[in-house]
Amino acid sequence: MKKLISTFTNQLEEAFDIASKQTFNKPDRPIQNIVICGLGGSGIGAKIVSNWVQDEIVIPITLVNEYTLPGFVGPNTLVIGSSYSGNTEETTMALAEAKDKGAFIFGITSGGHLARFCIKNGYDCVIVPGGNPPRSALAYSLVQLLNYFNKLGFISSVSLDQVQLSISLIRNNSGEIDSIARALSKYLYGKVGVLYGETKYEGVIVRARQQFNENSKYLAWNQVIPEMNHNELVGWGGGDERFAPVFFNAADIHPRNKKRFEITKEAVSKKSNAVFNLEAKGESLIERSLYLIHLVDWASYYLCELNHADIMDIEIIDYLKSELGKM
Repeated sequence: MKKLISTFTNQLEEAFDIASKQTFNKPDRPIQNIVICGLGGSGIGAKIVSNWVQDEIVIPITLVNEYTLPGFVGPNTLVIGSSYSGNTEETTMALAEAKDKGAFIFGITSGGHLARFCIKNGYDCVIVPGGNPPRSALAYSLVQLLNYFNKLGFISSVSLDQVQLSISLIRNNSGEIDSIARALSKYLYGKVGVLYGETKYEGVIVRARQQFNENSKYLAWNQVIPEMNHNELVGWGGGDERFAPVFFNAADIHPRNKKRFEITKEAVSKKSNAVFNLEAKGESLIERSLYLIHLVDWASYYLCELNHADIMDIEIIDYLKSELGKM
């Protein structure tokens, strides 16, 4: 896992190389909505990308982390299946339903059932390198989704350019990233992490929580501002030093939310006695997001060391899948 985290920028470069070799069939009917199916490490890329493109794309995107599709899915829906292994049962079952509904289908996978399904039915499918934990393959899904949206004319190439700039940003700040990640892991150790960010960074903080869950064997929760100001902020009346709030700060926070951040930090620090501020670097939402993602990946690695845990262990998930396989 340490090697996989350290080669994140290399994976981004490899993802661009894969994208440059792709050709796609254009939809033969107007696309009125987009549904992206995926879970866990395979699905989080969709959430992050939907945050990135929400101010540009004019077609609504719905994320499905379930076996079934919304009722509106039909021939004018683009359904994207993202499953790193290709065998995620929720995703493959949702895509079978999409086929029955006549949707336009696209896949991103390293192989498995999803690849066979797309090949058999003549659907476009990007094959990415396999064999690693899905959570370590985020770079591939991010770039392939952006490239596909760009090739279909839904977004410009600006987002892809910003991902390219992120490669240099991360490499040029590697020492600082490592230092902050170590400090964050020590801050979280022995406490319950509470991760806060603005709504457009929701994918980033969900990814952070997932990385702490899987890599560090650590429970945490996440919420966004301003939503948490309408409910969870009151819950901090029962807060105490067990909790370790982390604020994901960025230069593009809405002015009203910036003030909300200040007030919220002051309120929760009175209960937790401390807050941890993560300051994103970069000139765009995408650069800042990738900077934070990589920093938290390292923090999850160092927190795993502090917890004396096995970073690769997902025995409970394997058990769950084996029990489901008996049905």
